[in-house]
Amino acid sequence: MQLTPVIAIHLAAALAAVAIGPIALWARQGATQRPRLHRAAGYAWVTLMVATAVSAIFITGGPGPRWGDFGLIHLLIPVTLGMLVLSFIYLARRNLVGHRKTMQRIYVGACVVAGAFTLLPNRHLGHSLWSALGVA
Repeated sequence: MQLTPVIAIHLAAALAAVAIGPIALWARQGATQRPRLHRAAGYAWVTLMVATAVSAIFITGGPGPRWGDFGLIHLLIPVTLGMLVLSFIYLARRNLVGHRKTMQRIYVGACVVAGAFTLLPNRHLGHSLWSALGVA
């Protein structure tokens, strides 16, 4: 698999989301809260997560069981988009605890865990990384 424009968009959006997510989460923690920073970083993060999920629809290939062009990893697309919607429903209902927990879970699941899986040697990014380091 080569680095196509769709994969480049997906990769750039995902890496930016991994970087911006902690800023949005941190800005509302502790005694000193930063609501403007939280909101700005949060909207940027949500936009990046939507771009990551939508671009993933157009990425095919990879090992494992398949349903047409889609693999198991594609199940994260509706889960991520659905949880983003749910987090804004919580926010509209002023359920800040539900909003916070949902956003934290999306970050851990979609950014940290899914991101770690992309570094496996049989995945495109993982293969590129480990080959460049001389490990694989």
